[in-house]
Amino acid sequence: MKKLMTVALAAISVASMGTAAQASQGCGPGGHRGPYGHCRPNGPMVRRGAPVLVVGNFYPNRGYWDGRRYWHHRERWHGGWRYR
Repeated sequence: MKKLMTVALAAISVASMGTAAQASQGCGPGGHRGPYGHCRPNGPMVRRGAPVLVVGNFYPNRGYWDGRRYWHHRERWHGGWRYR
């Protein structure tokens, strides 16, 4: 009986190791499933090379950026902005 219990506990421990290997859900090391089932990387996402927009700067072929949208016909005038 004691031998049977030892074999049963060994089988349970081996089975639990198998479930730990499936923790990444098929996304590989460093990944997990997202809300729609797609693989996502663990940790924060960092975009490299993304442009940094500065409020009040003029961007060629775009216009002035005000934090929400581009203004094409905008110029600085008397400490503020003038639109044409």
